[in-house]
Amino acid sequence: MRPLHDLPAAPRVNPSILAADFVNMQAELARIAGADFVHVDVMDNHFVPNLTFGPQMVGRIQETSPVPLDVHLMIDAPERWAPEYAELGAASVTFHLEAAADPVALARRLREIGARAGVAVKPATPLENLYDVLDEFDQILVMTVEPGFGGQSFMPETMPKLARLADEARRRGSSVWLQVDGGISASTIEIAAEAGADTFVAGSAVFGAADPDRAISELRRSAARHAH
Repeated sequence: MRPLHDLPAAPRVNPSILAADFVNMQAELARIAGADFVHVDVMDNHFVPNLTFGPQMVGRIQETSPVPLDVHLMIDAPERWAPEYAELGAASVTFHLEAAADPVALARRLREIGARAGVAVKPATPLENLYDVLDEFDQILVMTVEPGFGGQSFMPETMPKLARLADEARRRGSSVWLQVDGGISASTIEIAAEAGADTFVAGSAVFGAADPDRAISELRRSAARHAH
């Protein structure tokens, strides 16, 4: 697996394994060796109305993935569980702002363990409260669907919020990565890139393609052409 210190340049494409064949996970991971990260959604059936898997499965993915893990925790009580995913070796651990009691403290803890710290927001959650603490995070994930299920349609109404965040990050000289997740395809990735996103989670657009690595390259090129 590529070392974490060798961070990929933008634009980055992180395939979501929600769209993969869980029965053949190791083979599916091998099909996306050209990705920047693999996006791993952990859901607890409390914070979102869906249940995926926990540390045991993520640990096994960590052992077999050719690329680093970008873990997205859609769970309650992230203070309790997020550090465990960092300790498993995940390159990046993202928790939800709506679920965290002290987002800055948790981000600092994840960084102490050695993971990149990310914070995610649902489509209706404002971002302004994060502006003054941007440097406490390595990544901000702006959900472009309601979290919980793969295969949903992209919500263009989230783009003004993303654009304001991108403008604020530039104004402050922040190096935070701006990620989008939900409904990302060959067409919507252009919209998100123009709004300021530099890191893209794509599920069916990658795993549903005949050649996932080629799909990743095409998505990356499309995002680069429309980069803000």
